[in-house]
Amino acid sequence: MAHTQLVNVASVPQRSPFRYPGGKTWLIPRIRQWLYARPVRPAALIEPFAGGGIVSLTAAFEELAHHVVMVEKDDAVSAVWETVLNGGNKRLAERIIGFDITPETVHNELSKSNVTLEEKAFQTILRNRVNHGGILAPGTGILKHGENGKGITSRWYPETLRKRILAIGEVKERITFIHGDGMAVLKTHAGHEDVVYFIDPPYTAAGKRAGRRLYVHNELDHSALFELVDSLSGDFLMTYDNAEGVEDLARKHNFDTQTIMMKNTHHARMTELLIGRDLDWVRRS
Repeated sequence: MAHTQLVNVASVPQRSPFRYPGGKTWLIPRIRQWLYARPVRPAALIEPFAGGGIVSLTAAFEELAHHVVMVEKDDAVSAVWETVLNGGNKRLAERIIGFDITPETVHNELSKSNVTLEEKAFQTILRNRVNHGGILAPGTGILKHGENGKGITSRWYPETLRKRILAIGEVKERITFIHGDGMAVLKTHAGHEDVVYFIDPPYTAAGKRAGRRLYVHNELDHSALFELVDSLSGDFLMTYDNAEGVEDLARKHNFDTQTIMMKNTHHARMTELLIGRDLDWVRRS
């Protein structure tokens, strides 16, 4: 039976600088439930497919774990996290505040090549804010009409972005960022009982193909991921499209599943699948 209670996303602090397809802001109250239900605070929370990073950021800001490890494979997204967490956050924030956004300046900025890491971070934030749906994959069009006819400026909130980026800098000591393969990081930490994992692969299973449009890295061996997760000593929470075949994989490994309600970016009600070893904590709410 589906868990029918919808979360008011407006009640969740917006901490990420990204507008991210498949973002998990709506899931944050469930993340808190999951971690509060544990007898002790985890030594670390690892997010192997960090993307927009809202779960990692929430865990760091609210000290839901002693430390947070974010992992991301995508070069462009990683450039943002490396810049924000490794000392470049103030320069990035000021670059955003000082940018005069027009179709011409956007085109000029995004056409630059051979850029530094910090310049790539700025390009990524800019592309994320001016592309349709915040999609970073190649071939995505830039907003023409946007919100209320504001075009490319309709999602460009420089002061908000500045505040978020500076705030992340205030908690950076609680976060380790790894630009690399999430599966490899899971293997490295598999034996650690005091570590928990939030696993939200930005890839589609069971024949769904939206991931090819949304993400640069959109291929994943889901069977191998489930095998690897089964080997983890620590607790985990996975979230997946409620797609055919995923529940079969969960059953194969004797994982617990629970469908919950969510709203997508177009405000359509959908169900998403939570997967874990024991999800009684979500059914009690």
